[in-house]
Amino acid sequence: MFGTIYLPNFYLQAATRHQPELNPVALIEEHERKPIVIQLNEPAENAGIRKGMTPSQALARSLHVVIKVRAPMQEKSIQEILLHYAFTLSPFVEDTAPGVCTVEFTDCRNLSEKVGRLIEQLAECEIRAQAAVAPTSDISFLAAHLARPVLQIENAKGFLAPLPIETLAMGAT
Repeated sequence: MFGTIYLPNFYLQAATRHQPELNPVALIEEHERKPIVIQLNEPAENAGIRKGMTPSQALARSLHVVIKVRAPMQEKSIQEILLHYAFTLSPFVEDTAPGVCTVEFTDCRNLSEKVGRLIEQLAECEIRAQAAVAPTSDISFLAAHLARPVLQIENAKGFLAPLPIETLAMGAT
């Protein structure tokens, strides 16, 4: 069995980790020739702000939006915390992508409980996470994006069959 721990809006979480009161928030990559919004929280989305907008376009939608820039040192710190806790589940951990790690379990007892405790530990560190356990790493990756906060998949076909094609394409990115 495999588990994927996923930190939604990883870059935004890193930039605002100790500022939960900021709303709405949009994140830009400042080193681009033309900075654009790369991630945003729900209040920013509700204000009409979308990925790909420039900071001035975002401010035109909402004067209250806080524009933050990516914070590489905080990203590194959160990724290290994620990996630290993942290694408490198994010695077989892959640093899959920013805000994502994959765990291969050798002991398959009480996996949902173990992963649920890890999600709680990350929450104590002001890190929002969701996770899934499944027979393959690809299915656990897809399921982690849908988990609220933990999802365990026993029947891969039964899980995949009703998913829209857009969800399945997410695994190819």
